[in-house]
Amino acid sequence: MRTRTCFAAAASLATLAFASPALAACEDLASLQLDGGEVTSASVVSAGEFAPPAGMGPPPGVSGMAYENLPGFCRVELALRPSEDSDIRSEVWLPLQGWNGRYAAVGNGIWAGSLSYAEMGRNLTRSYATAATDTGHVGNGMTAEWAVGHPEKLVDFGHRAVHVTTVAAKAVVEAFYGRPPEYSLWNSCSTGGRQGLMAAHRYPDDFDAISAMAPANPMTDLMVQSMWAGWQAQRFGVSLSPADFAMVHGAVLAQCDALDGLQDGVIGRPLQCGFQPASLQCRAGESEDCLSPGKVRAFEAFYDGVRAEDGTALLPGWPRGSEMQLMVLTMGPEPFPVATSYFRDLVFGGQAGWDWRATGYRDYVDAARSYGAEILDVPPTGLEAFFARGGKLLMSHGWNDGLIPATNTLAFYHGLYNATPAARRDSQMRLFMVPGMDHCAGGEGPSEFDTLGTIDAWATTGIAPDRIVATRPVQAGGMPGQPPMPPREPMERPLCPYPLVAVYDGSGDTGVAGSFTCAFE
Repeated sequence: MRTRTCFAAAASLATLAFASPALAACEDLASLQLDGGEVTSASVVSAGEFAPPAGMGPPPGVSGMAYENLPGFCRVELALRPSEDSDIRSEVWLPLQGWNGRYAAVGNGIWAGSLSYAEMGRNLTRSYATAATDTGHVGNGMTAEWAVGHPEKLVDFGHRAVHVTTVAAKAVVEAFYGRPPEYSLWNSCSTGGRQGLMAAHRYPDDFDAISAMAPANPMTDLMVQSMWAGWQAQRFGVSLSPADFAMVHGAVLAQCDALDGLQDGVIGRPLQCGFQPASLQCRAGESEDCLSPGKVRAFEAFYDGVRAEDGTALLPGWPRGSEMQLMVLTMGPEPFPVATSYFRDLVFGGQAGWDWRATGYRDYVDAARSYGAEILDVPPTGLEAFFARGGKLLMSHGWNDGLIPATNTLAFYHGLYNATPAARRDSQMRLFMVPGMDHCAGGEGPSEFDTLGTIDAWATTGIAPDRIVATRPVQAGGMPGQPPMPPREPMERPLCPYPLVAVYDGSGDTGVAGSFTCAFE
C-alpha cells in the first residue's frame, strides 16, 4: 500500500511538473509575432472541456464530434490580414502530451464561413497538431453575399486563407514544441478537397501529402452543373418527388448491381451501367410506379450532363446510382442556393432583370469561368511543382455522390495523369473511387476509410497505397429529427487505385475485404 501511495504521489508531481511548463508555454504564444497577423488568444483547454460556439456544426458530409472525449490541448486563435480587406480567423490546436511530430490541416464545406472543429477534434485525438480557418468571412456557407464588393475576400476564400493559416500554424507549432513538424498533411473533402488541390497548385511547399476527397473542382463548372440539375424539373414542367428518385434508384440497382459480379446492393461499375429512364415511362392507362415523359427527360438530363441550346455537350452529368442524394439539388423553387448565389450575387451581380431560367448554358459556362476560374479553379496541368518536390496526392470520390458528380474528379484525374511524368504519377498520385458512397461519407456501400493514416504512411515511407480497406457502419445515417434507420449487415471492401476495381474471388465471406482482389475490369 505504501508503495502504491508513493508511486501515485510521484505520478502526480510528474504531471504537475509537465502541466505548468505546458501552461506557460501555451500562454506565451499570445506574444508570438506573425507576419500579416496576430495571435488573439492562447490558452490551455483541459481534457473534455472544449465546447464549440453555438450553431457551429460540421460542414456537409462530415459527422459530428464527441468533444467530451478530447484530450487537453493548447488552443491558439489567430487573426490574419494578408490584404487591407482581409479578416481571416483561424485556430491551431496543439496536443499537450504525446504529439506525434506531424501537422494535419483541415478544410471547409461549401462557401466556408466557419471553422471545422469536428475535424480538428478528430486530428487532435490522434495526436496531430492541427489547424482550420473560416477563410476570411463568417456565414452559413450557403451564399456568397459576403464577397459582393470585396474581391480580396474572394481571393482569401479561393486560396490565400489556407496558405497564410498554414504558414502561421507551422510557426506556432515550432514555437510551442521547439521544432517544426516533420511532415505537414492536408486531409479534407468537398470544398476542402478543392482547397487541397489548390494548395498543391499555388503553394507546393505547404504540404508533403494531400488527401483531396470529392473535391469541388473546377468550382466554376460545378456551379453551372448545380444550376442545371435544379432547372430540369421546371424545364420539363414536372415536380420530382422523393418517391420518383427512389423508384429510379431502385431500377438502377436492379439492372446494374451485378455488373461487378456480385449482387450486394452496391453498384461497383456505374460507368458500365446502361440504365435508361425511358424504361420506367408510363404506358397507356398507367399512373403509378412509373415516370411521366417529362420526368423521364429530366432524369435523362441529369445523366447526360450540361448541354448547350443546340445539344452540344458542355459539362459531365451524374453517374447512375447517385439519384438519392441528387434530389437535394432539384427540389427547391430555385436551384441549389450555393450556385444561384454565385451567379446572382457575383457573376451577374448588378445586372437588372437577370433570370436564371432564361440564361443559356453556354453563357453560364463562359460567364462562370470568366468571373472566377483564375481564383477558384485548379487546372489539372498545375501540380508539377508539388510533385517535383516529392509531394504525394491521394484523391477519392464516392460514386453515389449527388452533390458533386464523381465524373468531375475523373476528368481532372485524367488530365493530371496525362500531364504528369510516368515515374511521378506511379509513385506520387492515386485515385480511389468508392462504390456506394455519398458525398464525403455515408451511402449504401462501405464509406469509412482512413485517408489521414494513408497519406501519413505514404509521406513517411514513400510507399504509395495500392489498397485501402473501407467499412460500412452497421447503423446507417438518417435525416435529422427522424427515427434511426434499421441496422444492416457489416460490409468491408477493398478500395482499389483507379482504374482497378474490387473483384470477388468467388469464395469466402462477401462481407470481408480479404475475399476481393484489385484487378482491371
